[in-house]
Amino acid sequence: MIGVNQLISNSELQNLDLIDLISERHSLVRKIAEKAWNNKSEIYISNSEWYIMARIYKKRPTISYVTKNVEISRQAIHKFIKNLSAKGLVEINNVENNKKDKCIQLTPLGEDCYEKNEFLKAQLENKIAEKLGVEQVKILKDLLKLDWGIE
Repeated sequence: MIGVNQLISNSELQNLDLIDLISERHSLVRKIAEKAWNNKSEIYISNSEWYIMARIYKKRPTISYVTKNVEISRQAIHKFIKNLSAKGLVEINNVENNKKDKCIQLTPLGEDCYEKNEFLKAQLENKIAEKLGVEQVKILKDLLKLDWGIE
């Protein structure tokens, strides 16, 4: 499809149910997005680190808020935040009037990386739209945004 080895072949996709199709496509586009970033940058950022960065972009949430609202274990989140801090992408500060909690925010470097990655993802979306059609991609996005009533 886009030049990266797919996780499974197109013929195998034909036999998958909705849940597995979503999972396979998600894995594929995440793999492509991660590769696009890592081919252009000296700073390796994992998909889990991007996930955390997306949750804190232009915000200053507490670390406890992040651990409650990100689908990663508390222990792993702390490890990823430590890695992001070591790379100079986030800074951790004390919360005013609270000695226990800390807040986290992207550094200027972190914001720059995040915005460059958003551009790379937009390019990937455009490639998908070239293949599937702009209207089809819009329909897909609209469907994914709907409340599916399954929670």
